Amino acid sequence: METKKFRKNDAGFICAECGAYVAPLLTSSRDHCTNCLCSLHVDNNPGDRANACQGVLYPVGVTVTGNKGTVINYHCASCGAYVNCKMAPDDNYDKILEISSGKKWNI
Repeated sequence: METKKFRKNDAGFICAECGAYVAPLLTSSRDHCTNCLCSLHVDNNPGDRANACQGVLYPVGVTVTGNKGTVINYHCASCGAYVNCKMAPDDNYDKILEISSGKKWNI
């Protein structure tokens, strides 16, 4: 599963946005909260934890693709970048539906 640009980096963490504990994802690298879907802007490439921004990434949309499945679209509150992350199997599906129906975060 690892490629040059993908580094498996899977550790549990406390979500910076909602405070929930997020357990490791055994099949890939965990990169966002399963509860509120927020993330931190920490990667340049998946798993490298090399991005200096460290801002909160808020989910702003959902895209469904043929090869990656459901992808969460993020906007960084600190630097303004847009980032995409694949939905995890244990993500809060109600939040996925809210985001896909147009619910917006106050960034």
